[in-house]
Amino acid sequence: MSCDDAGLGAVLAGLLARSREAGPTELPGLVREAACGLGADGARVHLVDVQQRRLVPLSGPGDGQSDGQSGGDGDGGGDLDGQIDIEGTLGGRAYRLQQTQLSTGPSAVGWFPLVDGVERIGVLRIEGGPRDEGAMGRYEALAALVALLVVSKGAYSDFIVKVGRRRRMSLQAELLWSFLPPRTIGTRHVTSSAVLEPAYDVGGDAFDHSVTGGRLHVSVFDAMGHDLASGGASAVALAACRSTRRAGGGPADIARAIDGTLARWIPERLLTAVVADLDTATGGLSWVNCGHPPPLLIRERRIVPDALLRRAELPLGLGFHLDGPQPVHHARLQPGDRLLVYTDGVTEARSTSGELFGERRLADTLVQHMAGGDPAPEALRHLIHALVTHQEHRLRDDATILLAEWHPHRPGN
Repeated sequence: MSCDDAGLGAVLAGLLARSREAGPTELPGLVREAACGLGADGARVHLVDVQQRRLVPLSGPGDGQSDGQSGGDGDGGGDLDGQIDIEGTLGGRAYRLQQTQLSTGPSAVGWFPLVDGVERIGVLRIEGGPRDEGAMGRYEALAALVALLVVSKGAYSDFIVKVGRRRRMSLQAELLWSFLPPRTIGTRHVTSSAVLEPAYDVGGDAFDHSVTGGRLHVSVFDAMGHDLASGGASAVALAACRSTRRAGGGPADIARAIDGTLARWIPERLLTAVVADLDTATGGLSWVNCGHPPPLLIRERRIVPDALLRRAELPLGLGFHLDGPQPVHHARLQPGDRLLVYTDGVTEARSTSGELFGERRLADTLVQHMAGGDPAPEALRHLIHALVTHQEHRLRDDATILLAEWHPHRPGN
């Protein structure tokens, strides 16, 4: 059975209406029924795991695992439970490039990106059905609605959250992930993306970003230690940052708020930070640096030496920033510029032979993937995996990287 554009609205409206009172475990079945209503033979939702290495099927009651989905479509990289690798598969390519991918084998299979805003969350696998331009547009519309439903129900469902996990998280990691924002946010004018490892055992690193009223806020924190108290310090820093920002405070106000809060409630726990605001209309950048590695400026696929090098103030938690004005630094970005903020666990990561990952390798790896056409989230995914590989998957410190891009003149803006 085929479906025209007039029927698309009815199918999507039906899915939305039925999903309102359906439990999260019922979502896979509802999606499959909606896909069949559009003329497909079936569908399955795959969500990305927390380390962005695999795409894991969201399986509900009655979903079989022996239906040939793991490898029968010529995609490769599949396991018996239906998981597929992000590298080297059509499904992974759809996720990486955020572009629909169609199989060329005997089985008609399409992979459609699941994107919430600009945040990649997985792919929708559509089996069979027509492949004309109209059908592709209808499947893409279904994928857009499915992404919204997954995010909505994932906010209160362990069923959906657990799909993206391959092992148990430590207490401090569970605490921090509950506070962290989506990995990628953005508008037509600006994009910010971040990655963090070790994902299941992160201790004191954290990041935040937000777009409000023509301004992009970004912050990266690194708390001393690697235990529950470190995670608590970073969580408190995130809360103080958001409370101050939402009350109209700027980077200096945020630094003072975090400094005072840590000094009062978590004494003897220090935290370094870069807190910055970017005016997305003018490119004006304002930031404070409290004991943190200086941000890097990437322009035309190269690091501009010392462009954002300023004197760093003392770390937060000492109460030093409560006395007198907090130094705020300023710079003017050019369209297309990228701001890179990272913790010292990135550049100071050592291989088993003692070789540092270093700032040069950090910049070269990132620039190489951007030069190859990778968008910021994909370039960061490759970068963090290169860092983990450098340490042979045994990270000794947290590693966080945030990349913000100002693109006011991008086509369509």
